[in-house]
Amino acid sequence: MEYPRPQLQRPEWLSLNGPWRFTFDDDGRYGVPSDIEAWPLTIEVPFAPEASASGIGDTGFHKVCWYQRDFEFRPERGKKVLLHFGAVDYLAHVWINDMLVARHRGGFTPFSADIGHLLSPDGQQRVTVRVEDDPEDLEKPRGKQDWRPEPHAIWYYRTTGIWQTVWLEQVPETYVRRIRWSPHLERWEIGFEAFILGPIADELEVQVRLLSEGDLLVEDRYRVIRGEVHRRIALSDPGIDDFRNDLLWSPEHPRLIDAEVKLMKGGEVIDSITSYTALRSAKVHRDRFLLNGRLYPLKLVLDQGYWPDTLMTPPSSEAARRDVELAKAMGFNGVRKHQKLEDPRYLYWADRLGLVVWAEMPSAFRFTTRAVKRLMREWTEAIERDYSHPCVIVWVPFNESWGVPDLTATQAHRDAVHAFYHLTKTLDPERPVIGNDGWESSATDIIGIHDYDNDPHTLRERYGPQVKPDELFDRRRPGGRILTLDGYPHRGQPIILTEFGGVAYVNPADESHRGTWGYFRHDNLEQFEKLVLELIDVARGTAMFSGFCYTQFADTFQEANGLLYPDRTPKIPLDRIAEAVRGQVEEGALHWEST
Repeated sequence: MEYPRPQLQRPEWLSLNGPWRFTFDDDGRYGVPSDIEAWPLTIEVPFAPEASASGIGDTGFHKVCWYQRDFEFRPERGKKVLLHFGAVDYLAHVWINDMLVARHRGGFTPFSADIGHLLSPDGQQRVTVRVEDDPEDLEKPRGKQDWRPEPHAIWYYRTTGIWQTVWLEQVPETYVRRIRWSPHLERWEIGFEAFILGPIADELEVQVRLLSEGDLLVEDRYRVIRGEVHRRIALSDPGIDDFRNDLLWSPEHPRLIDAEVKLMKGGEVIDSITSYTALRSAKVHRDRFLLNGRLYPLKLVLDQGYWPDTLMTPPSSEAARRDVELAKAMGFNGVRKHQKLEDPRYLYWADRLGLVVWAEMPSAFRFTTRAVKRLMREWTEAIERDYSHPCVIVWVPFNESWGVPDLTATQAHRDAVHAFYHLTKTLDPERPVIGNDGWESSATDIIGIHDYDNDPHTLRERYGPQVKPDELFDRRRPGGRILTLDGYPHRGQPIILTEFGGVAYVNPADESHRGTWGYFRHDNLEQFEKLVLELIDVARGTAMFSGFCYTQFADTFQEANGLLYPDRTPKIPLDRIAEAVRGQVEEGALHWEST
C-alpha cells in the first residue's frame, strides 16, 4: 500500500517522491522561484531535512526552505491534473512552472491544487515549494517538535517542510472529489456520501458496489443532486449473532467491505475509484466502552510515531505495517497515536490488520486567539481526512492541558476545550471524544488518567475495589493536577488509565543511551521486565478501568521508556508482553519488590 490516499484510489497516479533540489533561506531573501540563483543541496522527498534519510540531516534552526523538481508529464486531453501534498510543515507556497497555484497552512493535513492549465505542452514541468516553519513558534500545532535547538525531556527533533508523499493524478473534468463512509450498526446500514466537482449534468449518477471477500453485498445507483450524493445503504441483516459477527470489523476480526464507486454520465463511466469501509460501532455506555455494542476492554500502547532515521515519516509502507503487526504481537488491541496525525498508510494497515487508533491533535503550546484559530482549522481538516477509517474510534483534541494551561482559573481556556469537544461531536456524532486527556477533565465522553507511579502495589491500592470513583476524583492529583474541573464531577463516564508505565531501560553497555530520559530508569533488564509486566497486569486487572494505555511502544530519541528499542527490536520477548496484556501470566510470575 504505497498509494498515499488509501480510501480513494484511482489507477492513474504518479509519485513525485525522490531527489529534489533544496536550499535553506534563513534570511527569507527569496520571494519567488526566480530569485534563487543556486541550489546547493539535494533532498530525498518525503523525508524532512532534519532526518538523516533525507540526505541532509541538518537539525538546526531554519525558518524558511525551498524545494524544486523537474519532471516529465503530458496530461491527456480533457483531463484535469491534481497535485497533492500529504503534509508539509508548516506554511507552504507551491508554484508550477513559476506560477503560484497553492498556499496551505498546517503541518499535518493534506492539500492539493489543479495544475493542468499551467502544464507545458512539451511535457517538461517544474514544481517549486517554499516552506515557512518558525522553529520557535509555539502558537502553531507542533506536537512533540522541540522549540529548543536540541531535544530535551519528552520533546524531539523538528520536522520542517515536506514529510509525506507528493503525487499527481489525472481526473476527468467532472470527478469524485471526496467520499465519506459512516457505519450505522444499529440499523445495519452504511452511510455513503460523495462530493462531485466540475460541470454537473442532469444525468450524472454514482454507482456503488460493496463486496465482502468477493461476495456482492450491494449494487446501487444514485442521482447526483447539486454535486452531492447522501444515502444510507441498508444491508441484509444476517440475524443471528454468529452470522452478524462475521461481517463486523474488530481487531480480532478485521473484516473490511471493499467498495467500487463509479461516476456515470448517460450510462458511461467517467470516473472510477476504489475504496473500502467496515461495519462497526464505537460508543460508551455508562462506565464502559463498547465496540459493536459489546463491552470491549481497551488495551492500548502509546505510540509516538517516530523512526530514528526518518522522524515522523514512515520509512516505507512496510515499516508502517510492521509497527501495526508489532503492536498486535505484544497483545495490544489498539494504539494511542500521541501528538501526531499519522500517515494514512499506517491507518490503512490498522484497518486491514485490525488495530484501533485514538486520533490526537498535535498541541500548540501558547493560548492565543491565533493559536486557537490554527488548531481549529487543522483539527477540522484532520477529522475530514480520517473520518472514514474504521480503526479510528476516539478523537482527542487536547492532551494534559497543553495549550490551555490555566483550565482551573481561566474561563477562556475551559471554553476552548468545550468548543473543540462540541465541534468534534458535531463533525462526527458517532465516535467518543475526550476533550482533554490526562487530567482537568470537563467536557468529555471518557475520563483519561495519567499516572506514572512506578510501584505496582501503590497503583493497586490507589485504584482497587476498595476505592470508590467519587473518592478518587476528590483526592487524586497525578502530576499535581486535579482529575476533573470544579463543576464537572464524574458523571459515570468510563475511566481509562491512558498513560502509565514509562519505565526506561538503559543498557549499561550501550554508551549511546547514557543520560536518556524516562519516568523511572532501570539498568537491570530482568528487573525491568518484571516491573513493566506487573504494571501492565495491575492496569489490566483493575475493575475501575475500562482500559489502559502503556507508555510506550518504542524508544524515541532520548526517551528510553519503550517496550521496543528504536529499531523495533524487543526489550522483552513479545509473547511475555502479550501474556501480561491479555492476562495470561501465571500467578506470582510477575512479583516485583519495590526499592
